[in-house]
Amino acid sequence: MTCPHLPDGFDATDPDLLRSRVPLPEFARLRETAPVWWCAQPRGVTGFDDEGYWAVTRHADVKYVSTHPELFSSHENTAVIRFNEHIDRDQIDVQKLIMLNMDPPEHTRVRQIVQRGFTPRAVRSLETVLRTRARAIAEEARAAAAEDPDGTFDFVTRVAVELPLQAIAELIGVPQEDRSRIFDWSNKMVAYDDPEYAITEEVGVEAAMELIGYAMNMAAARKECPARDIVSQLVAAEGQGNLSSDEFGFFVLLLAVAGNETTRNAISHGMHAFLTHPDQWELYKRERPATTAEEIVRWASPVVSFQRTATQDTELGGQTIRKGDRVGLFYSSANHDPEVFEDPGRFDITRDPNPHLGFGGGGPHFCLGKSLAVKEIELIFDALADVLPDLTLAAEPRRLRAAWLNGVKELRVRAG
Repeated sequence: MTCPHLPDGFDATDPDLLRSRVPLPEFARLRETAPVWWCAQPRGVTGFDDEGYWAVTRHADVKYVSTHPELFSSHENTAVIRFNEHIDRDQIDVQKLIMLNMDPPEHTRVRQIVQRGFTPRAVRSLETVLRTRARAIAEEARAAAAEDPDGTFDFVTRVAVELPLQAIAELIGVPQEDRSRIFDWSNKMVAYDDPEYAITEEVGVEAAMELIGYAMNMAAARKECPARDIVSQLVAAEGQGNLSSDEFGFFVLLLAVAGNETTRNAISHGMHAFLTHPDQWELYKRERPATTAEEIVRWASPVVSFQRTATQDTELGGQTIRKGDRVGLFYSSANHDPEVFEDPGRFDITRDPNPHLGFGGGGPHFCLGKSLAVKEIELIFDALADVLPDLTLAAEPRRLRAAWLNGVKELRVRAG
């Protein structure tokens, strides 16, 4: 296998790199020359007591690892590929209580319970209220632009953050007055790598504990007095296939990051893509293709990478993977694989078929909330096309410094 020509010290989980860009050119070289490539790291720099991981960049290989949990564990080292170097192993291990970091059969048990909240009927029940909220978000953004001397506003804080937060809060019955707390906690949990926020690992852990405590109190209240809502369905009959209060707390933690942060960033990247591909924005306003949301998720790939850990010696992409080796699944690369996508560098909202891995590579960890996320994206862009059809880009996006999220923290746009 040819050695890829990469910059010295290249590491696609380096938060300083992801603060500036997603390394798509480097991913292309890896797919061509070393699709399963050993990325050496200084011992302990990621919070793990090892010296690197295998970077998996081809669509087929990412899908293979995702669909073979018996060979590649989410539980052993969690799915998060890089923590802060100062994190304690105990702080990593406690995250194994989150469904994202479980393996079958425990993962199967928990997923079968929580999927009650994401049935087609459950998602449809939210559509009317979320459509109304999406319209209100767009109208409030238009009003903010009207009050600004330059006619601009920050799309991330005014638009992108709002609907995913509202959807999760609506799903689990968080009172309106508490929703900003959920947003604040979720921000702190993922922003510890970005110095602008001055958030330490400890602050992130504290935010996670506060969110878990809040959710556990919700669960305890529903156990005491069940209501006709999803929380009661998930927790009120513990011992009969329902979640304990602890399990519900960690489920809400997962929603706050996997549901809120990822959809927020898909919406932000989607708007930027539309504004830098105005023909696609005109097409969307005119025809509203049903394929739009899937292309936005492929293009954005909000989660750049997750990881698995080999449970035994195995082979992948011509490389011998040893038991205990960490394996990085680079969805951003897989979603630009020319073996799967024609002209993958083109943003095309009519792309069909679109077998992207933005919701995971299949297998047990395929995104439980996919249908809800797609609906949110559709609703918010419908509202924007109706209320703010003449948006233009006022400044290039400011990216989040993060190790595994393709995050946007500011996107200034101008109302026409």
